Amino acid sequence: MQTPNQQTAIVLFSGGLDSTTCLYWAKSHFDKVIALSFRYGQKHSSELNCAINIASSLGVEHRIIDIDIAQLGGSALTDETLAVPNYDENTTYSDEAQVAPITYVPARNTIFLSYALALAEVSQANHIVIGVSSVDYSGYPDCRPDFIEAFERLANLATVAGRQGNRLQIIAPLQHLSKAQTLQLGSSLGVDYAQTVSCYRADESGRACGACDSCHLRMQGFLEAGMADQTRYQDS
Repeated sequence: MQTPNQQTAIVLFSGGLDSTTCLYWAKSHFDKVIALSFRYGQKHSSELNCAINIASSLGVEHRIIDIDIAQLGGSALTDETLAVPNYDENTTYSDEAQVAPITYVPARNTIFLSYALALAEVSQANHIVIGVSSVDYSGYPDCRPDFIEAFERLANLATVAGRQGNRLQIIAPLQHLSKAQTLQLGSSLGVDYAQTVSCYRADESGRACGACDSCHLRMQGFLEAGMADQTRYQDS
C-alpha cells in the first residue's frame, strides 16, 4: 500500500502482536508516528507494559489515555465476574454470526477510533492505523472492512479538516492477512515478537496462558508461518 511521505499517522497500539506489527509498518511508511494506547479497565496490564517498552525502544511518541469501559460490563476482558474461556475447536465465527464471543468488548474499536480521531485533529495527522483483521478475527463485528469504511466516512464528516477537504484515512494494513502473514510481515520489518503480549489471561510478568482463543490464534500463526514461537508461556 502506497502512502504519502511527510505525513503523520496515529497508530492504535495495545502492545500485542497485531498492533506492534502496525506500529513498525507505520514507521516504515510515514514521516511521523504517534502511538496511542488505553487503560480501559482491562483485567491485566501486561500488554500495556509491553506497549510502553516497545514505543520507548522505537523512540515513538506514546500517548496513554485512561477510560473505564469496565464500568459497562459485558466482556470477560473487563468484567471480573466473567471468566475468559479456553479455546474450543468446535466454536467457529463468521460474518453471519449473531452472537459475539464473551471476550468481545462492546464498542471498543469505535471508542478507541474516536479518541484517535480527536488526537488526529489536534496533531494534524491525516491517517489512523488500526490492526484489525477480517481473516483471523475472533468474531468481533468491529474488525470487519465495512466497519472501517463506515468509520472513515464518519470521521470525514465529523472533523473540520474533513469538511475542508483534508481527508483522514483509516488504514488497516492487516485487514486481509492471516496471522501467519502478519507475522511474516512483521518479521520483515524487524519486529521482535518476544516483546509482545496477546494473551487474554497473561500474568503480571506477561507470560501467556497458552489456552485462550488469542493464544491459539498466535500459536497457529507461528506454526503456519514456519517461525519459532517467541511467546513466553506460564507453564514454561
